[in-house]
Amino acid sequence: MKDKGMLGSIFSYAKPCKGKLTLSVICALISVAGGIIPFVAAYRIIIMFFDNSVTAEDIFFWGGICIAGFIVKVLFHAISTTLSHISAYTILELMRKRVAEKLLKAPLGVTQNINAGKVKNIVVDQIENIEIPLAHVIPEGSAALVLPLAVFVYLCMIDFRLALASLITIPLAMIPYGMMLGGYNKTYQKYMESNEHMNNVVVEYVEGIEVVKAFNQSTSSYEKYRKAVESFKETTLNWYKSTWKFTTLGAVILPTTLLGVLPIGTLMYLSGATTLPKITMAMLLSMGLVSSLGRFILFFNQLKSIQYSINTVNKTFDIGELPLASKEKTISQHDIYMEHVSFSYTGKEDVIHDVSIKIPEKSFYALVGPSGGGKSTLARLVARFWDTTEGNISIGGVNIKDIPLTQLADEVSFVTQDNFLFNSSIMENIRLGNPKATDAEVLEAARKAQCDEFINKLEHGYQSTAGEAGDKLSGGERQRIAIARAILKNAPIIILDEATSFTDPENEAKIQEAIAELTKGKTLLVIAHRLSTIKNADKILLVENGKIIQSGTHEELLKNSNLYKDMWQAHIGAKKWSVNVSEEVLA
Repeated sequence: MKDKGMLGSIFSYAKPCKGKLTLSVICALISVAGGIIPFVAAYRIIIMFFDNSVTAEDIFFWGGICIAGFIVKVLFHAISTTLSHISAYTILELMRKRVAEKLLKAPLGVTQNINAGKVKNIVVDQIENIEIPLAHVIPEGSAALVLPLAVFVYLCMIDFRLALASLITIPLAMIPYGMMLGGYNKTYQKYMESNEHMNNVVVEYVEGIEVVKAFNQSTSSYEKYRKAVESFKETTLNWYKSTWKFTTLGAVILPTTLLGVLPIGTLMYLSGATTLPKITMAMLLSMGLVSSLGRFILFFNQLKSIQYSINTVNKTFDIGELPLASKEKTISQHDIYMEHVSFSYTGKEDVIHDVSIKIPEKSFYALVGPSGGGKSTLARLVARFWDTTEGNISIGGVNIKDIPLTQLADEVSFVTQDNFLFNSSIMENIRLGNPKATDAEVLEAARKAQCDEFINKLEHGYQSTAGEAGDKLSGGERQRIAIARAILKNAPIIILDEATSFTDPENEAKIQEAIAELTKGKTLLVIAHRLSTIKNADKILLVENGKIIQSGTHEELLKNSNLYKDMWQAHIGAKKWSVNVSEEVLA
């Protein structure tokens, strides 16, 4: 997003409710005018008292004017505040939707790496901070600035010398306020960084509480949580301590307008240069002048918080988007072709190096190799989690960059080891694969995915909730739900990324049956550490350090690749060990 400056950004966000905000400012200014009327009426009454010309009718008349002015002030302030808050929360809603849309348009690989605490901080905390300028600074700040100007102009009409005398303390008060702002930027930056760190640690602690307890790491994990909270407390106190003395001094000096008006007014009165009614009115108006200025300074003090929030939100909008095609393509074949593909996360060092693969339609290919070798990255490039740094990937001869993301999502089903379930019914979690599917189609997909048995054992069957992130189900059960989704989706290309990683020997056969049902007549690309699950693949691609170093069938690789042979022996040994341990436990 182009840098528009803080005020430019605020007004750009305010565009959808420009009419309401303009009317809010107008009402705020009318409220200011209503607030001045009682001062005018009070001045007229004071003059009449000093002239000994006051009557009951005059007091009632000007008293009525005071009440009318006060009603105008309160009524239009209420209207202004209502309009500004309606506008503010409408804009906050739009901004949160924009952030969500931005994250949807950004490369999926990028959004997956954004910390949950950071997202919460942006969507909840930082956007909420922007409510202050939208609901308060724009209308009330305008009024807080216009009111002292109006009071000063009226005071000049009474006596410009007394008006100038009422301003004596303002430049004096600005000295400590200016000193406070000297190191404000650096201190506030530390405060916001500490706040964001605490948010991240709190989310991490809550999400990982099960692991913390399971491995008896509560002491060390809580220590990290405690230190983050204490660090935030200390940073906040240090920030406040660095500003307290200046804000207090400024707040003490600013309201003391009588120190200018009273002695100067007295000298002028003694010399016959002014009258008692004018001095009295000057004292009253000068105090009203300062109260509005105090509110304006309070708004000014909040600008750094607002500026940080706007910059943070703008950075979210600066996340790069995948170039989107708009016109759907005709895809008659579902073969996959990677042509000299290289990829880098950072733009500096490639993690995939000049890979070329041709996966025929309805074939079964597998990617295997050491952890961190680039298997998952290759698979995610096919689903366009990112765009390739060099080279092209095509499906049925069509470059995936030319396929709209919605169409590509219909062409490719991606089942991973981390299967997220929403806290809704299992029926609706499966229906995510095809929102238009009937209940009968959902039940059929669940049956094919070997889910029917464990779902029917739940208290409410298919209407049972999956829990937060599916925590009411085991890892293997969540995987079968994910496979049921994919079956319901019925995409012609299936990518399985460690889709059997959470299975135990008892459930592995069921998941294999579910996968067999899912992949009938599909183009299948599988990433697996359990080599027994892919030994029947048409071709196995051995990936190491971002390159395909060998390829062939299971038997061919056992003969020709020492690395694959070692991986197979390790897998067989681990499988035998797992079976022996299970038998000993049962014994």
